[in-house]
Amino acid sequence: MIAYKTKNLTVFQSALFHTTSSVVETDDCVVVVDPNWLPQEVEAIRYYVEQIRKDRPLYLVFTHSDWDHIIGYSAFPSATIIASEALVNCVEKDDILQQIKDFDDRYYISRDYEIAFPRVDIVIKKDGQIVTVGGTRLTFYLAPGHTADGIFTIVEPLGIFIAGDYLSDIEFPYIYSSSVDYEETIEKFKEIMQVHPINLLIPGHGNVTTIQTDMLLRYEHSLQYIASLRESIVTGDELTLDAFVNERPFPIGMRKFHADNKALMKKELQLKNAKSPHPSDTF
Repeated sequence: MIAYKTKNLTVFQSALFHTTSSVVETDDCVVVVDPNWLPQEVEAIRYYVEQIRKDRPLYLVFTHSDWDHIIGYSAFPSATIIASEALVNCVEKDDILQQIKDFDDRYYISRDYEIAFPRVDIVIKKDGQIVTVGGTRLTFYLAPGHTADGIFTIVEPLGIFIAGDYLSDIEFPYIYSSSVDYEETIEKFKEIMQVHPINLLIPGHGNVTTIQTDMLLRYEHSLQYIASLRESIVTGDELTLDAFVNERPFPIGMRKFHADNKALMKKELQLKNAKSPHPSDTF
């Protein structure tokens, strides 16, 4: 369904996990971000793009390589693909494609396009990399932490910030790659706000916001969760944070992601402790 719409932006939201797909249209181009999930939902996005595109070039941006975000890739064969260098070099491509196939098989889903991993035309290698199409400027920032291959996208001069799986109003941070990278990526968002006028934020899951204080609140909540997660493991007080998760909008499904976060954090802390020499070892 369409969850948000303006003259230049249409945000589709899947029935599954509140996952967003964005279509940005300017005088110069049409940009589609993460078309997903169910076949009818992908078809609705594709049909909409066909209706509005006219003779403008079409760009398809992938915020990261999670299988739910790349699932609609082949439905847009004429698009120029933009994604991070880390996504291009992803070593888990076969596993990601298998996750899509397993999902479709489990629910008897058929698609009218091939399941494939994106072949990237424009590779994002560094913070601040710009793709210019006429008067439209797409500025990208590397955003590892949720996965290792995430990117932020800013559409200027519209001031649209596309966050991928960060800054959700529904989810706490889901950390698949690195908690330290995740924190640095969230901190990067605040720095970006000081450089680029951000009028609207689109998370990968959840709801759009145009309110600056809400954006900053999401920023703060993300950092607070990670800090609390780390502290709870160090102190052994995991029940308090578990109770926080149980109060989230969809606690049954979210408990697994929280448990995965705890397992990753424990592993990170063990590695950190293993690398830190005992005081006696320095003499």
